[in-house]
This record gives sequence, structure tokens and C-alpha cells, in this order.
Amino acid sequence: MDLLRYVAWLIEVRHKPRPEPEGDPYEKAKERARARNAALALAGRDIGELPEVVDPERKAQAASDFRFFCESYFPLTFHLPWSADHLKVISKIEQAVIHGGLFAMACPRGTGKSSICESACIWAVLNGHRDFVCLIGSDEGHAIDMLDAIKTELDGNDLLLADFPEVVYPIQCLDGIANRCNGQLYQGQRTHIGWTAREVVLPTMPDSPASGAIIKVAGITGRIRGMKFKRSDGKTVRPSLVVIDDPQTDESARSLSQCATREAILAGAVLGLAGPGKKISGIMPCTVIRPGDMADSILCRQQHPEWNGERTKMVYAFPDDEKRWQRYAELRAESLRMYGDIRLATEYYAAHREAMDEGANVAWPERYNHDELSAIQHAMNLKLQDEAAFFAEYQNEPLPEEVSESDELTAEQIAGKLNRMSRGELPVGCNHLTMFVDVQANLLFFVVAAWEDDFTGYVVDYGTFPDQKRPYFTLRDVRYTLSLATKASGLEGAIYAGLGRLTGDYLGREWRRDDGAMLRIDRCLIDANWGSSTDVVYQFCRQSGHASVVMPSHGRFVGASSQPFFEYRRRPGDRLGLNWRMPNVQGKRAVRHVVYDTNYWKSFCQARLAVPLGDRGCLSLFGDNPDTHRLLAQHLTAEYRVRTEGRGRTVDEWKLRPDHVDNHWLDGLVGCAVAASMQGVSLQDIGDAAPPKRERVSFANLQRGRRR
Repeated sequence: MDLLRYVAWLIEVRHKPRPEPEGDPYEKAKERARARNAALALAGRDIGELPEVVDPERKAQAASDFRFFCESYFPLTFHLPWSADHLKVISKIEQAVIHGGLFAMACPRGTGKSSICESACIWAVLNGHRDFVCLIGSDEGHAIDMLDAIKTELDGNDLLLADFPEVVYPIQCLDGIANRCNGQLYQGQRTHIGWTAREVVLPTMPDSPASGAIIKVAGITGRIRGMKFKRSDGKTVRPSLVVIDDPQTDESARSLSQCATREAILAGAVLGLAGPGKKISGIMPCTVIRPGDMADSILCRQQHPEWNGERTKMVYAFPDDEKRWQRYAELRAESLRMYGDIRLATEYYAAHREAMDEGANVAWPERYNHDELSAIQHAMNLKLQDEAAFFAEYQNEPLPEEVSESDELTAEQIAGKLNRMSRGELPVGCNHLTMFVDVQANLLFFVVAAWEDDFTGYVVDYGTFPDQKRPYFTLRDVRYTLSLATKASGLEGAIYAGLGRLTGDYLGREWRRDDGAMLRIDRCLIDANWGSSTDVVYQFCRQSGHASVVMPSHGRFVGASSQPFFEYRRRPGDRLGLNWRMPNVQGKRAVRHVVYDTNYWKSFCQARLAVPLGDRGCLSLFGDNPDTHRLLAQHLTAEYRVRTEGRGRTVDEWKLRPDHVDNHWLDGLVGCAVAASMQGVSLQDIGDAAPPKRERVSFANLQRGRRR
């Protein structure tokens, strides 16, 4: 049936002709024009007959052979020979798509892992292996870029058009105009095609295995839960294949809490996309950016055996002749300075290539640039350019992070500083128990620490009020706030009520020591520095039922140019200690408070955390699982020290890292240490809490000394 006959049939069936007006030539002409316009509109909406399949045998073979599919339909993308690692990855993807399962792969940068995964999405839907594929990126923009690459192939690949006309031909009939989707017809029936920035719905065609298949995108931290699609036949479908491409960024990889959050999303929201009682298949190409990041954790088969992690490298064995490669590095640097390229180094490599290649084993021999002679030279150039980036981006084995000259601890080191005591349990040597509350508008952060007399410390509890009921969060994304928990009408009322409930619970509790003795918290400091909370904190400390234990506190930034605490002149009624002082009560508040040097005490706590377990003055965390303290460790490493000189002394000035937002438990631990010092805890090598007093000399003794 040709197009004109088909259009005439449509007009006859779907548009009953109106009776022609008798004797009115104008009305007759108007009716004929209406019928002609209707026929032209239908002809423009209907795509007509589909082209024939050019190579049915090729199409049939590609349906079950992913490698053959890539080679046959994407020759411009996969123009180089496959490496052994490529074939291994292709085999794993084929298994995950057809038979199911999860597969994570870490490949060197530039290996084509994203292109392989994009091709896998197309292969899965065109051949009916999967009817709903979800693309997930490190953010939504990243996922949209992947979908754009897939749309480009579906809209412009002539090889796909030749063998999959039932899918590609309706797409190409849109001519890139998405508004045509709703009106597109095939044999008088809507194709229900979808072509938006975040979603592609393949046309509904008779006898097509890809009929109505969906490809949808999302960012890993975006809206993923409950993803579903209702097809034209009324059936609701959920994703059956998820492709997660490089789910972490450089910023998230350096944050323990962000890594843990993304792991939790992956294990919960992503793997639960298929719905109740169904398993989802997953492919995750990734790159390890730093030790212990999300990719490093997922690839570890001991931690996540379900993902069948596979690490591939650019170089499996480096060349043996280190001296010649050292000379090559010198010539390379000289050539770059003289000519802006590596011609001198390449000439040297060409003259000694056999000896310089000996012992080397590269994964992909065909991968090198036009100004290089081999993949070995290419790999060594990348290594010489930036060794740390090479081992992270191309070897998937990032170098261990170096400890700074100031011996600052990493979050991993702090999270692993475990004493294997139960939460809330006190070691037998502890005689003091202190608490600090950091006040924020929506949340109270608190830390409880136990201390031996020599400043050996144990973090026995910490948390927030109200409890967030989740292990990883930031102050900015708090869901259950003080106002919701206390139902107070204003900010000050919420803070006051929250302090009452928190201190009532913790200060009224007895804490059991190993030997059976029961201790109570000796001193609880409450931060009175935050905004409008100062007056509320003072009022609470004066009216609290635990007024003898709670005390307002003020941390002060004492830099190198500031007056140090030991130079403060003691006034009547003042109490001085180790970089803290309790001024005499004066003014309208009439409540004793403590002021302390935050820079000094942050350095002090850093030093305590650095002391090995078992040594005097060590500070450790409860429990035996480092993952429990990931968020705490991030708070404790949220600041870095800068050694500064001024007024004849050198001090540590602590500053918030640009990529960290929360340091509240760091303030809490510092406050607990200050409270312990107020209770008489001290290190022997520090000496007395206050500087030695000058001996008072009478005027008579002074005169006698002069006469002598």
C-alpha cells in the first residue's frame, strides 16, 4: 500500500466527509481544502512503511554477542584492537546484561570504559535484553551527557538504522524536533516515542523486542527512589539495568562522609530500583581517586563481594632499566624546555628501545600518541608528568597520602584509633568524666569523654540532639531540628528546651566503670559563642537543676599576634589554668564562665590523638568498627594548622578546610579536654596548670639586699 492510498484510507475511516452544501461553490471549495489539509497533516505525522533490515544475519549475531555488536555498529568508536582487559570487561558486561548480576570495573583513564557502557545500554534495549535502563552519574549533568551520547548514536548512526529500522527510523523521522513525539503515527497508531533531556522512550512498534523500552538518567545524590514508568499498554515498569558511570567526584572522594553517603545510596536506593522481590543488574565503571574512597571500597571483594570488582591497569610491569629511563626523563625535560615537545627523549628511546622495553608489560600495546613510539613510552611519559595522578588515574592504585610535616592525622587514622570498649563504658583508670555541648540553631552537638589523671582520654559517647537517626549528615541537611523536637515557638525557646532535655538525660545518668564503680559527669561546658544563643545559655546554666556542673564557655582565637593567656593579669576572684581562665563574676549575667585558647587546645587534642594506644596521654575512641566513626573523624580533621610567628613566639593557628563544612564535634572534643583540665587533669611534662607565681618580696628585705 503506497503512501497516497494509505492517506486516503485514513481520511475515509477517521474523517467522515461532511455533506457538500448544495448550490454554494464557495462552501464546496472550503470543504475540499479542509480535506486536503487533513490528509497532508496525517501524512506528515505518519512515518509510513519501515525500511527493510539490511543484514538480518549480522543483526541476529549481534543480539547475543556484545563484542560483535560494538565492532559492527560503532567502528569509529572502537577502531583500535581490543586489549585482554577490554575483552574481560566486555565479557562481564555481557553476563550482567543477559544473565544478571553486578559488575564494577576500574579501568585506566582514556580506556573507553564510558563508551563501552553507553554501547551496552544501546545493545541491551535494542535487542530486548532490558526494557528499562537507568543511567546514573556523579551528578545529573554527568548522566545527561551520557544520554546525549546515546541519543546521538540512535539519531545519526546509519549502521543502526540499517539493521534496527523499527527503532532508529521513527527516531530519525523526528528530525531532532522533540515536539513531534506526541503526534507521531505508524499505520495510524501512535508510537508513544519520548525524546527529552532526561529520558528516551523507544517507539512502540509491533513485533519489536525494543518496543517501549526506556532509558532514564539521574545523579547519584538526586531523586532516585521510586523511579518507574507507565507504558502505553498500562504496564508499570521499573529499572532492570542500572549503569553507574564514575559515581564520585574529586571533592566527594576526599570526604569520608560523602563516600559513605554515596555507598549507602548505592546499596539502598540504587540496588532497590527494581522493586520488591526483584534483583537489578548493574554495571559501574569507576576510577579510584584516593585510598579508601567509594570506588576503592566497592572494588574490594572482601567488603563488597556482590559487585565482582575488577581492577585493570595501564602497566602491569615496569621496565627493568631504571638508569636509561632516568636519562630519558632528563632528556624529556630538556627537550620540553628547548622545543616544547619530547623529540630528544624520543630519539634516545628509539636508539635504546630494546633495552628500555625489557621487563615491561603494558595492558594495551596499541595505546600511544602520534609523537611516541610505543605504549611503554606513553605510559612512562604519563608517569613522569605526574606520578601521583598516574597511579590514581591509570593504575587504579593511588599512592598513600603523605602525612604533613605537622604530623596532622588523616580521617582514616582517627577512625581507626579504637580501644574496643563498648559505647558508654569507662576504663578502670578513669576518674573524671566531662561533656561539651556545641550549640547551633537547628541542632546540639555533644561529646562525652572519660579521663585518667595523666590526660589519657577515651571518647565514650557523642551525638546530636535531636538524634538524626542516620550515620552521615551535615548541619545543612538536618531534617529533624530542635524546633521540631521541642515544639518551641522561637529559636531561644528551642535551644533552652533542647539543652534541658540533653543535659537532663546525660548529667542525671550514672556511668559504669570496669571495676563496677559508678561515675557522673564532673563538668559540662556549653558553647555560648553562637549568635543569639549567649544569653539563653547563661540563663539555662543559672536555672538548670545541674547548675553546679554546667558552665557557659567561650573559645577564643589566640593567634601569634594576640596576647597569650599566661600574660593576662590575674584579678581578684579569677581562676587561671592551662590556656584557660575563669573570670570573676561581674555584669548582668552573674554566672561564672570559662574562656579558653582554641588554637592551643586543638593542637593539644591533635597531639593526644597521635599518641599510640597504650601510651600515657593517648586519646582513643570506643568500639571496634572504624566505619562507626567516619563522620566524627571528618569533623576532627575539618581544620588544619598553620605555624605562625609573632611577638617572639610560634603558635599553631587552626583554619577550616575549604572542602569541609562541619567541625562541631572537634569543638566538642576540645571543650571536653578543657573541662578535664579544669577538674585537675594534667600531663606531667606540661607541669602545673598555671605559670609559677613570683615570690613576693617586702620592701625591708629589698633594702637589706641593697645594703649588702
